[in-house]
Amino acid sequence: MSWTYVIIDADEIPQIDFSLVGETSAATLRYNTDEDQTFVKYKGAQPNFLYGKTTYTHTQILAILATSAWNQPPE
Repeated sequence: MSWTYVIIDADEIPQIDFSLVGETSAATLRYNTDEDQTFVKYKGAQPNFLYGKTTYTHTQILAILATSAWNQPPE
């Protein structure tokens, strides 16, 4: 069974049940460059707190994370 990915707004982090996703805590989340969005991954049934959200495959999320919105330019 493969992972399914969902991008969420940062203000939705308190709703995450970390026992249902691949991340272990808010401290382990990766944010976009504006730090207003993050993503979580899950296997199997979609957790209730993610209902209505767009889902992505591994290939799709890699393409999104490769964009400038998710990558900090080198300093």
